Amino acid sequence: MTALQLVRRLRRRFTTTDDAGMTTAEYAVGTVAAVAFAAVLYKIVRSDAVASMLTSIIHSALHAIS
Repeated sequence: MTALQLVRRLRRRFTTTDDAGMTTAEYAVGTVAAVAFAAVLYKIVRSDAVASMLTSIIHSALHAIS
């Protein structure tokens, strides 16, 4: 038996298919986490403090050009 055959045999022996739906669940949890993170970022960016800071940055950048 060659080393490649041994590796193939061991891989077949220890590879299980019991968690076939696991990747779908992981994608679902990841998607929910990404949406929650996006909602938090949206709330932060839409806040008055961030809006005034961005306005200030843009205002000073435009006045630096002239």
